[in-house]
Amino acid sequence: VLSFIIFICYIASLAASFMMAPLLEFLLALFLFFAYASKLNEKFKGLYWPLMDFLRCVTAAIIYFAISIAAVSKYNDGASKAAGVFGFIATIVYAIDFYITFNDLITFLKQGSSDSPEGHKSE
Repeated sequence: VLSFIIFICYIASLAASFMMAPLLEFLLALFLFFAYASKLNEKFKGLYWPLMDFLRCVTAAIIYFAISIAAVSKYNDGASKAAGVFGFIATIVYAIDFYITFNDLITFLKQGSSDSPEGHKSE
């Protein structure tokens, strides 16, 4: 939801060149939400779903931080400033999310390594 709000702010601002990042992040988050809701992660076990979610969070935090600095420092209109402030809030939210997702990823990778044939050979 925050990505969509930032997208709307960038559309209404002079910093419309930054609108693509929140749009792509919103669509990617919507896809992953749909994938988890429809249990696609259980059907396609070859994909590392927690890793994809972790990478999405890390890249979103970095990109939102960068474009928020640019929007706040370069543009003077209110919509750009609002998009920048919401971008900083999104950076914090995604940073918390990638910390939580990192813990889930570690659990997922430890679980996967115990199921591997090398793990059963040592027993």
